[in-house]
Amino acid sequence: MDPSSEVILQLPMFRIYKDLHVDRLVGTETVPAGTDAATGVVSKDVVIDDDSGVYVRLYLPDIPDTRPNDDDGRPKKLRVLVFFHGGGFITESAASPMYHGYVNSLAATAGVLVVSVNYRLAPEHPFPVGYEDSFRALKWALSGADPWLSRHGDLGRVFLAGDSAGGNIVHNVAMMAVAAGPDVAGRIEGAVLLHAAFGGKEPVAGESVETAGMMGTLWGVICPEATDGVDDPRINPLAAAGPSLRGLPFERLLVVEADGDLFRARGRAYYEGVVASGWGGKVEWFESVGKEHVFFLFEPGCPEAVALMDRLVAFFAGN
Repeated sequence: MDPSSEVILQLPMFRIYKDLHVDRLVGTETVPAGTDAATGVVSKDVVIDDDSGVYVRLYLPDIPDTRPNDDDGRPKKLRVLVFFHGGGFITESAASPMYHGYVNSLAATAGVLVVSVNYRLAPEHPFPVGYEDSFRALKWALSGADPWLSRHGDLGRVFLAGDSAGGNIVHNVAMMAVAAGPDVAGRIEGAVLLHAAFGGKEPVAGESVETAGMMGTLWGVICPEATDGVDDPRINPLAAAGPSLRGLPFERLLVVEADGDLFRARGRAYYEGVVASGWGGKVEWFESVGKEHVFFLFEPGCPEAVALMDRLVAFFAGN
């Protein structure tokens, strides 16, 4: 069969062919940055690397005049959230309507300054390119290069969060931060993994053989350089060859799942792996009942999504 017509993986989001070209079935539509009438959040796009064109979309919530002051009398700065979108590493963007709407709501409700990262996508840009783009965005945010960040952001209280593929990126960026040293790692206060996409050669308890096989095929397309296949520590943080989860750089971690999520078993294994590692921070598990993968993006007004948003607001506030 012609490799250009033989499908090796069919998912609702995209179709991958044997010659590694893809049909993106969702996630290609974009919306411009600007002022969100519903929340008052203002956003703008900033290119952080001219050579690659990688950019971030910054979200500044409406800052009330009643905001508490620091000891020096100036208004307290906003916590900064570096956010990585999902989409199977292959589709979606920081400018997609779904993510733009969700991040507007998150910035407004949690009162955080968000740096939403538009990393390059596989297979045109095989990973680890997307990880490198995402880590570059974190360092850029910490530098306070944009006036919004330098004027309004507390660059000593930075959080990481992402859903699905973005949750995977959170883990990998955190490990890259550790390798970079305390100037980067020491400024990350916490992280949230929202239905993170992980895999492994051997299914973990509760994981279907089909999900494990799907991730094996997908990872081979995303990161063809991986010599250990889907046991590469970047997709399987519990692999024997991977760095210990005890080295996670932040103080607090929230692992979010849904009982109907195809990645729930891997998320639970990650949570239990952090607990067992002897990591010195505080790790929490939050599970939504009766819901499926990244439901909060598609049903933001449902009770379970509202409860999750409330938990995120409390987490970013330090509770």
